[in-house]
Amino acid sequence: MFYSLGRYILLLKLSFKRPEKFSVYWNEVMREMVSVGIGSLGIICIISVFIGAVATIQVAFQLDSPLVPLSIAGRISRDSTILEFSPTISALVLAGRVGSAIASQIGTMRVTEQIDALEIMGVNAPGFLIAPKIISGISMIPLLTVISVALGLGGGYLACVITRDITPADYIQGLQDGFNPIIVTVCAVKSIVFGFIITSVCAYNGFYTEGGALEVGQSATRGVVYSCIMILFADLMISSMLL
Repeated sequence: MFYSLGRYILLLKLSFKRPEKFSVYWNEVMREMVSVGIGSLGIICIISVFIGAVATIQVAFQLDSPLVPLSIAGRISRDSTILEFSPTISALVLAGRVGSAIASQIGTMRVTEQIDALEIMGVNAPGFLIAPKIISGISMIPLLTVISVALGLGGGYLACVITRDITPADYIQGLQDGFNPIIVTVCAVKSIVFGFIITSVCAYNGFYTEGGALEVGQSATRGVVYSCIMILFADLMISSMLL
């Protein structure tokens, strides 16, 4: 474990060395931002709307009591969506979509000796391959989380309109009642940390792939599994420290 941790830290150190040519790295960062952000937008939109709707319906079912105001369902759905559903579930989905692609891409370059060719040409391979992916992860995943929050709350409103278990007016009132800005801070911190974990852990597993096509698949699987575990651990630590 300590050997892997040390190699991971050294790889990150190499990834953020001074670039040989800034314009080449900038173009790579823009390409990765499009891949991570625009490429993941569809799946994030779909899961956010349905999660927001399901969360509101389940809260309304649990609070079926004349002593509890119906507006409390909107408040619970708002806090749970911002604090947990949007940042964490979106990160777990992106670990499968983005993380596996990063690990398999870098792993394939390793087994086909393309990384060795870059190093022979004097290119800092970790900086050229990994740093743009990490930068795109910590910049685009928070933006995807903001979209997820908005669509999740919109999905809750849509559920109120369709099911009529809670009136839309009560739901909107619940969204406005007792808002604590700290939940936005926690959501932002989580999304940035999750973006770093997904890209760096999966890139690490892909970069040190050895063997052939079978090992590339295994590296992608390990990257997704390890990043999901680290996301859940970071979720626990951030929640315990900031809340």
